This record gives sequence, structure tokens and C-alpha cells, in this order.
Amino acid sequence: MTPVFAGKFAAVHRRKTADIILPVRTRTGRNEVKERPAAVYKMGLPEADDAQQKVPYILVKFLTGTDDKAAGEPEEDSCKVRIIFAVYSENGQDGPLALLNLMLRVRSELKKAGAVGGGQFVLEMPLEYIVYQDTTPPYYMGKW
Repeated sequence: MTPVFAGKFAAVHRRKTADIILPVRTRTGRNEVKERPAAVYKMGLPEADDAQQKVPYILVKFLTGTDDKAAGEPEEDSCKVRIIFAVYSENGQDGPLALLNLMLRVRSELKKAGAVGGGQFVLEMPLEYIVYQDTTPPYYMGKW
């Protein structure tokens, strides 16, 4: 996954999920934002202990890449990407639903587009996704 791909992929997620406003865990006695759209990160979170501090977020990570080029054929590069979703909710029903809503929005927008970066990066089907059943409330996570 080139830096260009990561940037374009993150920009699509940021733009297409900006209207999904999610709860944020606030600290007692602090005047902090209580809701916001999911932040989008590329490859990793800013700090090692940000897994809960930055929720809600979407994390786009490169997994593997392959370069295939047969003689006389155009170059065929592919990569596998993992997208990790994290949301926060004090409500045990709203949390998983908010997570699924965020995940399905990204899935829907990517399937509709069929590619990222003006067709430069084409999606391969099927898109598999999972909501982690072992996450600890009030944090809910999933991936695809």
C-alpha cells in the first residue's frame, strides 16, 4: 500500500462517514467534546496507548502486497488492507449498532465506487467483515 493509496483510502472514509456522529468518552470535570465523527488513521494510532483514548476511529492498515507481472502484460499489483473500527457507547445495544452502522457505511460507499483514487485502486470482492464478540463494553470493535 503506497502512501498515495493510504491517503486516498483514508480520505474516502473521512468524507463518507463525517455525518455519523458518535459518542466520545469524556473525563469527569473536563469540558470535552461529547460526540464527533470517527477519526481516520493510517497504519497505526498516534500513540501506543491510544486504542481507547482515540475512540471513535477507523484505522486503515496495510497487511500484505503482491506484484504480478507476466512478460508482455501490464503490471498487476495488489495488496490486502485491514480496516479496524472502534466506537464507544455506555448503552450495550447502541454500541454494537453504531459500530455496525459505521462499518456498513464504509462498505456501502466502497462497493458503490468499486475503486479508490479515481479507479487507480480497484476493490476485489468479496468484502468480509466481522464485529468482535469479545470486546469489552463500553468499547466495541470490528474489522474488514
